[in-house]
Amino acid sequence: MATDTVTTGGVDIEIRGLYKIFGPRGQDHVEAVKAGMSKQELLERHGHVLGLKDIDLSTPAGSIQVVMGLSGSGKSTLIRHINRLIDPTVGEVLVGGDDVCAMNRAALREFRRNRTAMVFQKFALLPHRTVIDNVVYGLELQGVDKATRDKAAHRWIERVGLAGFEDNYPNQLSGGMQQRVGLARALANDSPLLLMDEAFSALDPLIRMDMQSVLLDLQRELKKTIVFITHDLDEALRLGDRVAILRDGEVIQEGTGQEIVLNPADEYIQNFVKEVNRGRVILVESVMRPGAIAAASTVIGQGMHLESAARAMSTEGTDVANVTGANGEIVGHVMMGATVAAMVEQDNRHTPMA
Repeated sequence: MATDTVTTGGVDIEIRGLYKIFGPRGQDHVEAVKAGMSKQELLERHGHVLGLKDIDLSTPAGSIQVVMGLSGSGKSTLIRHINRLIDPTVGEVLVGGDDVCAMNRAALREFRRNRTAMVFQKFALLPHRTVIDNVVYGLELQGVDKATRDKAAHRWIERVGLAGFEDNYPNQLSGGMQQRVGLARALANDSPLLLMDEAFSALDPLIRMDMQSVLLDLQRELKKTIVFITHDLDEALRLGDRVAILRDGEVIQEGTGQEIVLNPADEYIQNFVKEVNRGRVILVESVMRPGAIAAASTVIGQGMHLESAARAMSTEGTDVANVTGANGEIVGHVMMGATVAAMVEQDNRHTPMA
């Protein structure tokens, strides 16, 4: 139930050995897929579609897990298993230790109403309801009294920047404003888990960036667990504490944005990351050297991105800066040359030789 206080903190997710084979006899083909049958072969020989293959994914409470991939990679199928809009063929999806796949109908209904909320790509607003009536919809389903749900709705409408639009209808709002309504509706439920399926993909680039900033600002305060689906790598790297990249239903690589950019698992991942602005992903700690430089007057944090570090040194007119750790102590130094080189160099280890 909603209260006058907002719950902070999320819930951990553990996905173990998850397979999804679409078709009337999916269970019959799991062992063949485990033995190496390809997605194409499964379709041609048995008329079944491989949606997910052996997904193992751990998401710590209070973090943003981004799942990305091209169309047909399985990312939307995966997120729909977390609130069991899709039943798995094999596997477990544990949210806060509870296996969503094993829940009966009543437990699943309670889970969806009170422990998770979803934001959709196409907004999914009710056109006959005003902004505030859309935002309170989930609370109505929970049986929250009108005064409490209206108070919660006003709070979140203001937080997403829509104060004054409470009585407008969705068709009177821009796409970005409609998505803010969808986000406010999800947050009003006060659930520890937020699922966002390509939530910003339908928005214009500038509005999309703005919505990303809104989400990050809110997350710094709320620390919800967020699973965010996208096909855009820049968005994935900006939002995700960790990023999982899917291809044909399999996780090809999972890690922090910096790990993926610096150490792509194969040529497929390398092709994904080759156009990335490395200066906005790679951290100072990856290029710093041990020891302090006594003459250096510029001090930067090891968690700063290289682009910001280069800007700080340029502003100070220096080519070296000391680097501090989490407790403020100097843990090393970084040179402008190394910083710029790391921003522009590409890893060609997976590029075939001519």
